[in-house]
Amino acid sequence: MHTIQSPGGAAKSLARAWLWLGLMALIGSGLLAILLVLSRTPGIQDVFPLKDFFRAALVVHVDLSVAIWFMAFAAVIWSALGREGFAWMGWGGFALAAVGTLVMTVSPFLPGAVPVLNNYIPVLQQPTFYASLWICGAGFGLAVLRALLTTWPRPASGSPLQLGAFLGAVAAFLALAAFVWSWIVVPRVEEKIYFEVLFWGGGHTLQFQHSLLMVVAWIWIAIHLGQAPAASPRALSAMFWIAALPLLMVPAIYFTIPAGELPHMELFAKLMIWGHPYMAPLILVGFLGLLAMRKVPAHAAKSAFIASFSLFAVGGVLAYMIQGVNVVIPAHYHGSTVGVTLAFMGLAYVLLPQLGFGEVEGRMARWQPYVYGGGQLIHILGLAWSGGYGVQRKVAGAEQALTTLPQKIGMGMMGAGGLIAVIGGIMFVLVCLKLMLPKKRG
Repeated sequence: MHTIQSPGGAAKSLARAWLWLGLMALIGSGLLAILLVLSRTPGIQDVFPLKDFFRAALVVHVDLSVAIWFMAFAAVIWSALGREGFAWMGWGGFALAAVGTLVMTVSPFLPGAVPVLNNYIPVLQQPTFYASLWICGAGFGLAVLRALLTTWPRPASGSPLQLGAFLGAVAAFLALAAFVWSWIVVPRVEEKIYFEVLFWGGGHTLQFQHSLLMVVAWIWIAIHLGQAPAASPRALSAMFWIAALPLLMVPAIYFTIPAGELPHMELFAKLMIWGHPYMAPLILVGFLGLLAMRKVPAHAAKSAFIASFSLFAVGGVLAYMIQGVNVVIPAHYHGSTVGVTLAFMGLAYVLLPQLGFGEVEGRMARWQPYVYGGGQLIHILGLAWSGGYGVQRKVAGAEQALTTLPQKIGMGMMGAGGLIAVIGGIMFVLVCLKLMLPKKRG
C-alpha cells in the first residue's frame, strides 16, 4: 500500500523555509532570463547591446535556476519525507544557503565580476562570488547530512519515496565530496579549464540526484491524485536501488584516476551514457502512471506531471543527437533540467496545502505547466534546429554569426519559446505567492 504522511512539526517548518528559498531563486533567475533571451533574439539583439551583460547574467541565471532552485527543493523533499530530529542542522543549513544565495545574487553588480562559462556551476572570477559558493555549499552540505540521517530507510516504517529521497541525498553527498576533492587536488591552471575540471565530476553526479528526486516527485503526484504506482512498494524500492547503482562508480573513478586527467573526465561522460539507462524501470513506472491519470480530473499537479515527462523525454532523445559543440547541447540539458523543474513545480502544488498554505486552484495554476513547458519545448526545438546548422553555444549578439535563414528561424524560435517560458515561470511564482504571502484581514 502506497501512503504518504503529511509533514508536521519541525519538518513542516523546514520544508516551508526551503520552499521560500527555492521560490526566491526562481524569481531572480527569471528576471535575468528575460535579458538573456533578448540578447540572443534576432532583431532585438541589435537594438539592445547586451553582449557584455549576457555572460555575467548567464552565470547567475544558471546558478540560481539550477544549483540553488534544485538543491533548495531537494531540501523541501528531504524535510517533508524525513523523520523528526536534527532540526538545528536543518535550520543552520537553511540560514547559510539563504545568505549565500543573497551574496551570489548581488555579486554581478560588484567590481571585478569576470564570467567563466564552464559547465554545471559557471562562476564569476570575484572573491564575493567565490564566498557565495562556499557559503551555499556549507548550507546545502548541512541539509544533505540531515537528509542522510532522517531519511535513512527503515524496513518497518520506510517507504519507497523515502528511499528515493535517501538515495538522492547519497548522490548529493557524493557530488559535494567530489567538488571538495577536486578543489584540493586539481592544480590552478587557465580559468575556464580549471573550473570545468573542478565541477566536472560533482556536476555529473548531481544529475543522478535530480533524476532520482524527479521520479520521487512523479510518484508522489500520482499517489496524491489517487493513482497508485504500477509496482508494489518492494518492487519500487528495488528499482530505486538499481537506479542508484551507477553512483558506486563515483568514488571508484576518484580513487583510481586523479581528478583533472583526461581519462577521469571521459569516464564521467561515459557514466552519464551508461549509468542513466539504469533509471529505465523507474521511467517506465512514471510513464504507466501518466497513462493511468488520463481519467483524473484536471489539476495543476497533473498538468505538471504531463509536461515534466514530455520535456524530460525530449531532452533524453536530444542527448543522443549531440555532435560537436553547438546549441544542441543546451537543447538537451534544457529538456532534462526543465523536466526536473516541472516535476518539482507539480510537487510544490501538492505540498502547498500540506505545508499550511492553502489549496492550489484556478485555471492559471492548471495551465501554468503547459505554458512553461510549451515555451521551453519551442525554445529547445529552436536550439536543436539551429545546432543542426552549426550555431555555437554560449555566444550572443553578432558573435552568433546568424548568416542563413534556417539559423535565424531556429534562434527566432528559441527567443519566442524562451519568452513564453518566462511567462510560464512568472505564472508559477504568482500562483505560489498568492498562497504563501500572508493574507490581509479586512
